[in-house]
Amino acid sequence: MLKRLLSDDFPRSRVLAVLLVAALLGLALAPFLFPGVKALNVAAKVLVFVVLVASFDLLLGYTGIVSFAQTMFFGIGAYGIAISAARLGPGWDALLIGVAGALAVSLVLSLAIGLFSLRVRAIFFAMITLAVASAFQTLASQLSAFTGGEDGLTFKLPELLSPSFEFAEEPFLGVSLDGRLLCYYLLFVVTLVLLLALLRIVNSPFGRVLQAIRENEFRAEAIGYRVVVYRTAASVLSALFATLAGAMLAIWLRYNGPDTSLSFEIMVDVLLIVVIGGMGSIYGAAIGAVLFVVAQSYLQDLLRIGSEAASGLPWLAAVLAPDRWLLWLGLLFVLSVYYFPTGIVGRLRARAAR
Repeated sequence: MLKRLLSDDFPRSRVLAVLLVAALLGLALAPFLFPGVKALNVAAKVLVFVVLVASFDLLLGYTGIVSFAQTMFFGIGAYGIAISAARLGPGWDALLIGVAGALAVSLVLSLAIGLFSLRVRAIFFAMITLAVASAFQTLASQLSAFTGGEDGLTFKLPELLSPSFEFAEEPFLGVSLDGRLLCYYLLFVVTLVLLLALLRIVNSPFGRVLQAIRENEFRAEAIGYRVVVYRTAASVLSALFATLAGAMLAIWLRYNGPDTSLSFEIMVDVLLIVVIGGMGSIYGAAIGAVLFVVAQSYLQDLLRIGSEAASGLPWLAAVLAPDRWLLWLGLLFVLSVYYFPTGIVGRLRARAAR
C-alpha cells in the first residue's frame, strides 16, 4: 500500500525518512502540539508553500525550465477564490466556482506561454515569464473595481469553516474544536493529496521523459520525443498545481491582495526553498518548505531571546538584534548551500548510497 502511495519513490535514506515522518506528524498534530494563533498560521503557510514549491520544482528540478510566472498562477488561484466569494457570498458553490474559474484561466495562460515561449532559449523564456508576471501584478493592482486594487478583497467562507462555528463547547487538549481547525485540516488533506499526485506524475513514464529532456534536450528530440509538447505539458501542470496552492492561501486567510500572492518576494522564497530542499525531488520541496517557513517565522523571536541573554555584552547583543533577522537568514542560506550543494535531500541520499 505504501509502495503504491509513494509511487515507488522511497526516501532511500533513513535520516530523510525520519525527517519526512517528523514533518508529516508535526503538521498533522500542529494545532495540538503547538497551540496558538501564530503557530497555526505558520503551519498553514507551510502547507501552502509545500504545494507551491513542489509545483515549481516540477518545472525547474524535473524539466529544467526556469520560470518566474509561478507567483502569477499562485495569485490567480487566490484571486479566483477571493473574487468569487466576495461577489457570490459565503457558499460552497462560490468556492467551487472560484477554483474552477482560476484553473481555467491558468490553463489558458500557461498553454499560451508554453506554446509561444518554450521554443526560445532558457534565459529568454525566463525573461518573458517575468514580464508577464509583472504585467499581471500591475493589472491586479489597477483593476480596483474587480480585484480591490492595492487594498485587496476580504470575504467570508461557509459557516462550517468559520472560527465562530464550534463543534463542541469544551476544548479538546486545550484546543477549541471550531471551523478554523476544520479549515486547517482541509488544507492538510489537500496538500497530502496534491503531493501524492505530484509523486505519481514525476515517477510515471511522462516524468521520466521530462528528466530526459532536462539532462539532454537534443538527445530526447533525436530519439523521437516532441520536446515542446512535453515542456508545455509540464508548464501547464505546474501552473495548475500553483493555482491550487493560491486557492488554499486565500481560503486560509479569507483575504487576498497583490502583495499577498503576487509579490516577487514569494518567487524569491520559492527559489530559495527549492535550492535548500534539493532540486528534482518532491521530498525536497516538503523538507525545504518546513525549514524555511519555520526559520522565517521564528528567527526574530530566537534572536530576541539571544539578544536579551547577551545583554551583558553590548556588541553581541547588537549582532543578535531581531532587526537583523534577514542577515542571519541569508547566512543560514549560504551555509546550507555550502554544506548541501545538492540540497538536503540530495546530500542525504548520496550519503546513504555511499
